[in-house]
Amino acid sequence: MVADPRDMPAITVAISGAGGAVGYGLVFRIAAGAMFGANQRVSLRLLEHQNKMRQLQATAMELTDCAFPLLDSFVVTDDPLEAFAGADWIVLLAGSPRDVPKPSRIDVLRANGQIYVDHGRAINRASPAARILVVAAPCNANCMIAMSQAHDVPKEHWFALNRLDRMRATAMIAQKAGVPVGEVNRVIVWGNHSDLMYVDYHHAFIGKRPAHEVIQDIQWAHETLQKSVAHRTAEIDRLRGGTPVATAAQAILGTIHSITTPTPFEQRFGAAVCSDGSYGVPRGLIFGFPLRTEDGRQWQIEQGLYLDDFAQTKIDRNVAELEYEAVLAQEWFG
Repeated sequence: MVADPRDMPAITVAISGAGGAVGYGLVFRIAAGAMFGANQRVSLRLLEHQNKMRQLQATAMELTDCAFPLLDSFVVTDDPLEAFAGADWIVLLAGSPRDVPKPSRIDVLRANGQIYVDHGRAINRASPAARILVVAAPCNANCMIAMSQAHDVPKEHWFALNRLDRMRATAMIAQKAGVPVGEVNRVIVWGNHSDLMYVDYHHAFIGKRPAHEVIQDIQWAHETLQKSVAHRTAEIDRLRGGTPVATAAQAILGTIHSITTPTPFEQRFGAAVCSDGSYGVPRGLIFGFPLRTEDGRQWQIEQGLYLDDFAQTKIDRNVAELEYEAVLAQEWFG
């Protein structure tokens, strides 16, 4: 018997930076049921800076006009405490406008860090039981900053987005193998959401066969695949003059769906989470790992995967980059 949505409590999702392009690509899909399913009502809390409230008001008008049956209610606000209050999930998209076309990661960290100090403090006051997905660049560092300001929020409630890289790698492996994308599974992306992230082709499968048995081209896996995934956003930006909104929205939806849904047998999903020391990654770093959940509430890092010298070198480079970003964040934002 299918559950009646009217009998289920609504899940409240707060979104910061909701007036931006990714927010616009995301909110309607959440309201249509793409995040939690066709039988789950949702309430939206949409947060934006005062200078973007006109765009957000237009989004609110469209949400009303769409008459989504699953959309229980929504709030539009420029107050983080109002937006985050009582939220079950918080998606953090907010970032400072870019003063130059292609700022460095460090420039973006400096520009966005104070936003995540403020967001972390607001979440701690308004909704310490919420689970939080950080998307705005550099998302691993921003997640560490916000988490450091939210001492009452469990560390296992913090996530940073890396599914976008995993989706891209999955599609590229499928193209290389000449198989439907649904045949490729168990791809892992380790580390930071940066050009250094490590696409782990060796633990992926194509159907029931290890990917490296199907695609016996190590140079492609170690060089072409890695660089193609790392540079994909820049390539799309160059062609269409804007961020890959649809991809980002799909990655956000998929991440939260995977966290809240039991992981199928012999599968895994990925996100950046607070390291517990697994695979030698220092505790406290927000690091991309292979994950599983048995109940859609608690997750675990998948253990026991063999890492060869190449993989370990890649992971060590990610650790070094994240430690450097953490030191800068501590220096600038305390």
